[in-house]
Amino acid sequence: MQYLADRAPQSKLAPANGSIERYKLQEWLNFITSELHKQFSPLFDPSMPDEAKAKFRDKIAARFDWIVQQLGDKPYLTGSGFHGGRRLPVHRYQLGQVHGIDLARWPALQAFVARVAARPHVHTALKEEGLVK
Repeated sequence: MQYLADRAPQSKLAPANGSIERYKLQEWLNFITSELHKQFSPLFDPSMPDEAKAKFRDKIAARFDWIVQQLGDKPYLTGSGFHGGRRLPVHRYQLGQVHGIDLARWPALQAFVARVAARPHVHTALKEEGLVK
């Protein structure tokens, strides 16, 4: 995504390279990759015992708690503007729905997801991945 953003800056897939906003995006991308995304992998493994899957769901819930805390009253995780990288937590959130995580406890996250998922290109991508109809 960052490569494409740099090749076509008019797309606004990411803030300008070298800007503090870009580093904030990279911080979120790293968090999502290292702390959120990896917690989902065991949920896809049919041989993983249910009690182990429950522990991973608990870890995901803790990550969602932290995301909500960071979101606060901002419309997006890195401020008021939108760019492509802000779609990633939406994908993980919707994977939570697929894997039996009760998402009702995060109304702020639900509102964030609704804002992002309503964007036409995001909705198309989520539909192609089978996460929405």
